[in-house]
Amino acid sequence: MSEPRVKAAIWVSMALRMGNADGRFGAVLRKGDADAGGVLVVLRRDKEICVLSQVRSGEGDLAWMRATGPAPVDQETADACIARQVKFDPDLWVIEFEAPDLLPPFEAKFV
Repeated sequence: MSEPRVKAAIWVSMALRMGNADGRFGAVLRKGDADAGGVLVVLRRDKEICVLSQVRSGEGDLAWMRATGPAPVDQETADACIARQVKFDPDLWVIEFEAPDLLPPFEAKFV
């Protein structure tokens, strides 16, 4: 059975608070639909970037996929990835965190 779905604006607020509490300061780069928008998470380590895309696992649970691939990318590549995703889903939220280890400040299951 899948976990209950939380409104996007509430989830984003929670993620930002977790990041700030952990010293991984975050910001909203793009506001999406407050109720049902998807989320992209940008993780930044100096000039290296990883973009995570929110997905659902086969069981319906929240999971994350490295939208830019397994290795960090540059700003131009990350921007192009985000633009493609926003074009596909205009309700998308984009949040960014300082992440020295390129890991999110919240618990994340990767697929």
